[in-house]
Amino acid sequence: MPVSWFLLSLALGRNPVVISLERTVGPRDAARCSPGLSCQLGVGNDVLCLPGSIESAPGPVLVPTYMQTELVLRCHQETSCDLCVRVTIRLAAHGHWEEPNEKSEGAAEPELKVPRNASLQAQVVLTFHTYSTTRCVLLEVQVPAAQVLPGQAVGSLVFDCFEAALGAEVRIWAYTQPRYQKELNLTQQLPDCRGLEVRDSIQSCWVLPWLSVAADGDNVRLVLNVSEEQHFGLLLYWSQAQGALKPWWHRNLTGPQTIILNHTDLVPCLCIQVWPLETDSVRTSTCPFKDDPRAHRNLWRAARLQLLSPRSWWLDAPCSLPAEVILCWQSPGGVPCQPLIPPLPLGNVTMNKAIEFPVLKGHPNLCVQVRSWDKVQLQECLWSDSLGPLKDDVLLVETQGPQENRSFCALEPSGCIPLPSRAATRAARLGEQLLQDLHAGHCLQLWDGDIRALWACPVDKYVHKRWALVWLACLLLAAALLLLLLLHKDRGKAAPGARAALLLYSADNAAFERLVGALASALSRIPLRVAVDLWSRREMSAQGPLAWLHARRRQTLQERGVVVLLFSPGAVALCREWLQGEPPVLEVHGPHDSFAASLSCVLPDFLQGRAPGRYVGACFDGLLAPDAVPAPFRAAPLFSLPSQLRGFLGALHGSTTARPRRLEDSVEQVACALRPVLDSCFRPPAARDGPEGGT
Repeated sequence: MPVSWFLLSLALGRNPVVISLERTVGPRDAARCSPGLSCQLGVGNDVLCLPGSIESAPGPVLVPTYMQTELVLRCHQETSCDLCVRVTIRLAAHGHWEEPNEKSEGAAEPELKVPRNASLQAQVVLTFHTYSTTRCVLLEVQVPAAQVLPGQAVGSLVFDCFEAALGAEVRIWAYTQPRYQKELNLTQQLPDCRGLEVRDSIQSCWVLPWLSVAADGDNVRLVLNVSEEQHFGLLLYWSQAQGALKPWWHRNLTGPQTIILNHTDLVPCLCIQVWPLETDSVRTSTCPFKDDPRAHRNLWRAARLQLLSPRSWWLDAPCSLPAEVILCWQSPGGVPCQPLIPPLPLGNVTMNKAIEFPVLKGHPNLCVQVRSWDKVQLQECLWSDSLGPLKDDVLLVETQGPQENRSFCALEPSGCIPLPSRAATRAARLGEQLLQDLHAGHCLQLWDGDIRALWACPVDKYVHKRWALVWLACLLLAAALLLLLLLHKDRGKAAPGARAALLLYSADNAAFERLVGALASALSRIPLRVAVDLWSRREMSAQGPLAWLHARRRQTLQERGVVVLLFSPGAVALCREWLQGEPPVLEVHGPHDSFAASLSCVLPDFLQGRAPGRYVGACFDGLLAPDAVPAPFRAAPLFSLPSQLRGFLGALHGSTTARPRRLEDSVEQVACALRPVLDSCFRPPAARDGPEGGT
């Protein structure tokens, strides 16, 4: 039997507090004030919500200084009540009465001139805003001048009351008209039916569904305990920044229901909303997983860092949660990434928002760390994708001192070592040479601030000469091994040193996927180390298409492999959307469409001239003409298959092109594998399905 996990109030969360409310009788609004003040509702008390700008006053004026709220029930009958927000405002006098124009000679400060029977008057505007309504109310108040002391409180004003829906969030502002100072504001969260002791007096509570959430092994059960005749709506959604919601699952249901959620679907912003399927029914929401450790772990597993441009990046995640982001320097050898502090300050970042890097140029050793709960949740060296693997460089921190004096230190695992220094570290031993390189312009400036700058200086040229013979021996050994591999004549399967090839395509239809599978199988036998999403569906489902593509593409290019873009009508349409500045929505193109996910990484390489030598394009005879491929994607070699197989295979092998006889054999082998599958793409559906496909 599943163990009860927690029982929810749909608006108050895990531990609802039962509230007993005061009852008021009467359908109309009312205003009252403390002794000594007189107040009333303004004529036509509902006014336009136009606060205007702040004005100055020649003499004392009444202004609101404090506002508080209280929940009450406004009842028309014993069992017909509505939830209502009562507002209390404290008022004070600001400014002084005018002084007499003449002063008695030798006299001290004259007394304030207070007109007889004078009084201060004010018009106070209350603004109420909920998700569906906005209302402004005008209150008129006055106080005798004799009670006025500048800067002192004069009394309070009470408004009964603003009716609001159960579970709603009400934002309230108070200001004078004209305005003499900035308005007061607060937000009141109203309870739902389960948080009210008098829920039997509110008719909308009689049919509100009840929800419980329970653990069921690794899964979660949502149990709605309602009558069999009750019709209600259920919405699962992700709560986004600034109150926005992103729907995930919606159904109109009847009677008791139990819904199973996989534990991998839980994220902190996953919320539940239910409502009876009746006119003007109350919608009540809860976000029960915001404190669930499993939900937070799932969130960080799904989060991805993406480089948008050389100076900006994006933290992509289902929920918007505050996190701390820093730049750090990652040295080769597995040492921890060192935060660039104090040169770069710490700061908070919100997910799903583009962030600018405070750097002049990118470097593969510059990385981004995302911290939450004092723990590194994500770390990515984003520039390594375009600039290659980590470099054996030293990071120098330049500090501008008084009188234009400059000092330098080298960032090491033990801290920033001043240069020159006698410390027993590599950077300290090379201190003078590094400083000479910096002054000679051989170092790359990464960041330039008011008093600090960052420089990346290469140190590979300072490797001690005594290692030269060791390197020479290693090179000779590598040459001998390479010669043995070239002499090895195993044509039956791909050798470990075969070139890697990553195939990217748009899954237009099942026939095209069969054609891609046939090409991938044929290429793996000639031999090439082929990667294609058809063979990695389980891995893609676990990581997501973008993460899978990002890792595979990086690995292929780091191994000096080649990325093959297979163009089809669907792929061409996706390319045109990206070139027009409208990135496609991944969900529209299916959960396994790696081509749609790849364009954010592939397109910058073509636009910035990095495609030749790294990419090869191909289309299939009769399915797409090469001229249909958008011009930017023709920066890399483009072939039509199988008519141009010889050039295509030569481009795939690159510098390791096989001997002519062997290349001819490969061309014939791949062509034989492609022709029957390509021919089937042009047959009628009944012919493709075989004998069992028709009647």
